[in-house]
Amino acid sequence: MARIKLLITVITYPMPSRSYDELVCTAGVLENGEWIRIYPVPLSFLIDLKGSGKVNKVKYTWIEIDLNKRTDDFRPESFSPKHYDFRDILVLEQVDTKGNWFNRKKFCLNNVYTDLSKLIEDSKAPKNTSLATYKPKKILNLEWEEDEREWKDEWKELRKLGDLFASEGSPEILIPKLPYKFFYKFEDASGKVRRLMIEDWEIGALYWNCLKTSEGNEVLALEKVKQQYESNFLRNKDVYLFLGTTKQWHLRRSNNPFVIIGVFYPKKETQISLF
Repeated sequence: MARIKLLITVITYPMPSRSYDELVCTAGVLENGEWIRIYPVPLSFLIDLKGSGKVNKVKYTWIEIDLNKRTDDFRPESFSPKHYDFRDILVLEQVDTKGNWFNRKKFCLNNVYTDLSKLIEDSKAPKNTSLATYKPKKILNLEWEEDEREWKDEWKELRKLGDLFASEGSPEILIPKLPYKFFYKFEDASGKVRRLMIEDWEIGALYWNCLKTSEGNEVLALEKVKQQYESNFLRNKDVYLFLGTTKQWHLRRSNNPFVIIGVFYPKKETQISLF
């Protein structure tokens, strides 16, 4: 693949994996709305990309970069940087939220699934679709489950490879393990109720911010996360979900290999009657 222009829309929270390449996933859309996944992308690089020290500031930024199609990944959207030091990257403008995300919608909502069964069918061979924008009929609620509080020893060792997270400090302090898994429960266009895990960077960062403002009270922090993702989003936002597959579960041909890797949330449009 030649040099491409990509709008970054997805940055996932680091998750345990046996594959070095799957530790961090960054994805986005081309100007025609086609999805592209890039890995590996070091978090330290993303943090420094805009000079703000915040990963989320990178989202909805256009970049130009040379990519190679991954020969070890059957998913058509999967690429790796031609140069792992990103010497060739050109950081362009950020797409703003003016006009209720008008310009973001132009690129992110070109092909929207409303039937998850159709997307799952497209994830099978020969299409092997692994990234998509999805619009649920109705989101019911946010749920969470307790998870392990410490990274596994194997994961700790993997995280030390290649200066993936940062050159200084303990990776456990820089990127702490989330003690909870978060899920959206929603109704599909077919009326079927489904539940998908949320793995994007934002919900992890939100939890840690809420825990800080709650002075370490996890119950209160979880309620604040719930208020943002359930009360605020569902009441005030027109929510779309960015879905992606993990290589492991997609390769195993799971009944549903998708997880939520991003949430797209412009305000709900109000229609004014002319009569």
